[in-house]
Amino acid sequence: MSGPFDDQASGSGGLVAADSAGDNAAPLSVSEISALLKRTVEDRFGFVRIKGELSGVKRAASGHVYCSLKDEGARIDGVMWRGTAQRLAFLPEDGIEVIATGKLTTYPGRSSYQIVIERMEIAGEGALLALLAKTKTRLEAEGLFANARPLPFLPATIGVVTSPTGAVIRDILHRLADRFPSRVIVWPVLVQGQGAAEQVARAVQGFSGLDAAHPDRPDLVIVARGGGSIEDLWSFNEEVVVRAIAGSTIPVISAVGHETDTTLADFAADMRAPTPTAAAELAVPVRADLAALIADLTHRKRRCALRPVALGRERLAARAERLPRAESLLAAPAQRLDDSGERLRRALADRAEVPRRRLGEVGGRLSLPLLRSRLDRAGARLDGAGRVLASLNPDSILQRGYVRVTGPDGRTLTTRVAAQAAGNLALHFGDGVLAVSADSGVTARKAPARAPRPPAPEQGKLL
Repeated sequence: MSGPFDDQASGSGGLVAADSAGDNAAPLSVSEISALLKRTVEDRFGFVRIKGELSGVKRAASGHVYCSLKDEGARIDGVMWRGTAQRLAFLPEDGIEVIATGKLTTYPGRSSYQIVIERMEIAGEGALLALLAKTKTRLEAEGLFANARPLPFLPATIGVVTSPTGAVIRDILHRLADRFPSRVIVWPVLVQGQGAAEQVARAVQGFSGLDAAHPDRPDLVIVARGGGSIEDLWSFNEEVVVRAIAGSTIPVISAVGHETDTTLADFAADMRAPTPTAAAELAVPVRADLAALIADLTHRKRRCALRPVALGRERLAARAERLPRAESLLAAPAQRLDDSGERLRRALADRAEVPRRRLGEVGGRLSLPLLRSRLDRAGARLDGAGRVLASLNPDSILQRGYVRVTGPDGRTLTTRVAAQAAGNLALHFGDGVLAVSADSGVTARKAPARAPRPPAPEQGKLL
C-alpha cells in the first residue's frame, strides 16, 4: 500500500521542493521570468508596424495616450508617451484605422504585452476621409457651421493668415491692387506639417482678440493656402482651426486649396472662396465699378431733381396757351368802366342842378329888412340867455357877503357834516379864497385872478 509521500520518492513532485540529481536549472522568480520575457519580446520585436482600429482612446492628465489596436480576431494594448502624442498630425479617436509604428514590450504588473507607439498614421486615404466625415458630423452637431455673417462691403483693413513666402499672398495682394487698393496685414503661419494647425488657430484668435479701437484690427480676415493633397490640407481640418474660425469676432473668408478642395475650415468660415484669388474678389468691390455706379446715381439724382421742374414748365406753358389774351379779358370791364363814368358825370350834373334851382328860388324870396329882423330877434334871445346864466352862477352872490365852501376835490359842500368830513376846506369870498381846516387854524391865500370873459363873437354880415 502506497503512502502520501510515495510520489516525492518517485520524482514526480512532492510537498517540499527539492533539487533533483543532475538538475542544474535553478527556480526563477516571477520578476525574473517577467524580465526575461520583456527582454525577449523587445529584442525580437524592437520595431514593428501594426495596422488596426483604434479603440478605448484615453488621454491621461500626464499627457500620455492609452489605447488599443484591434481587428476581427485580436487586440493589443498601446501607449503613446506625451512627447510623441503632442507631435501627432491628427486627433486620435475611436474607430479610426491607423498604422502604429513602435516596439513591443511587456507590462509585468498585468502579465500583458503592449506596443509603445512612436508614430501613428491614418491607414490610407479612405480612413482619412472617414475621420474627416466623423469630425465634421461632430462639429456640425455643436453648431460650429451655422453662424455665417455678412461680409463688410468695403473693409478698410484686411487680415491675411497664410505663408508669407508662397504664391498665395502675392495673388491676393495683386488682385486687391487691381480691384480696390486696401490696407493688408499678413500674419505669417505654417500652412502644412507639424504645428501648422496651432499657428493658424493662434493667428485667427490673435486678429479676433484685438480691441475694437486698435488701429491694426482688421475688418475682414482671409485664411488662405494653395492647393494640395488631402494630407497637405489636413491642418485646416483640425478641430483647433475650426473652433478658432467659428469663434472669431471678425468675419472670415476661407480660401484653402483649389475649387475641388474642401476642408472643415470652409464650413466654419462666413464665406468660402474657391481660390485665394477669388477670396480677394469677394473681399472688396471693383473701385472703377463703384465710381461708375456713383456717377450714374449722381446723374439719375440730377435728372430726378430736374424732372419735376421740366414737367412744371411744360404744364405751365400748356395752360398759358389755353388762357385768353389780356385785351379780351379787359375789354368788357373797360367798356363797363367807360359807361359808368359817363353815367356818373351826368348824374353829378343833374344832382347839382336841383340845389342850384332851389337856391335861386330861395334867394329870390330873401330881402334885407327880413334878414335884419331875424338877426335882432336872435340877438335878443342870446342876451336873455346870458342874463339867466349870470344869475345861476353861485359866485355871483359872493360880493354880497356870501361864502361858498368847497372840499379838497373842489366840490361845493352844503352841510356841516360834509365840511367836517372833508377836513381841509376852501372858503370862497368875493375877494379871494381862504384855506381852513375843519378842526382848527386857517390859512389865507391870494385869490387867483379871474380869467376875463371872452368877448362875444362879432356878428358877420349876411349880405
